Amino acid sequence: MTKLISILIGALITLMITLNGTLSTGVGNYTSSVVIHFLGLVATILVVVFTKSTFKIRNRLSWYLYSAGAVGVFTVLFNNISFAALGVSLTVALGLLGQTVSSLIIDHFGLLGMKKIEFEKKKIIGLLFIMAGIAVMTFY
Repeated sequence: MTKLISILIGALITLMITLNGTLSTGVGNYTSSVVIHFLGLVATILVVVFTKSTFKIRNRLSWYLYSAGAVGVFTVLFNNISFAALGVSLTVALGLLGQTVSSLIIDHFGLLGMKKIEFEKKKIIGLLFIMAGIAVMTFY
């Protein structure tokens, strides 16, 4: 089930980049970023209300875990900038390459409190396929 949800996440990210990038083209990068995050806050509040969830802030968590919102702002901003120059498919493809390389590094070194999962040489084959796909999308 979680693999299906992950595929759905990929589709939602593509939809998000398209909508955000188009909005950004119309109103500008910074205005669209404010609108996007404000509506995200409203959506989160609605989910919390309808699911009757509660907010929990724990003192023992590392400070950097609370910085994900700032990372999200830069993610949206950089996606919007890339969307205007590259289009949605290349923006998503390059973003996935960045995610893959970053996740391999985080896993290999056990960064940010993650369990160490050492890099295996066979993963290079997957990276080469990703890079070949991006090269085809970029140059042909």
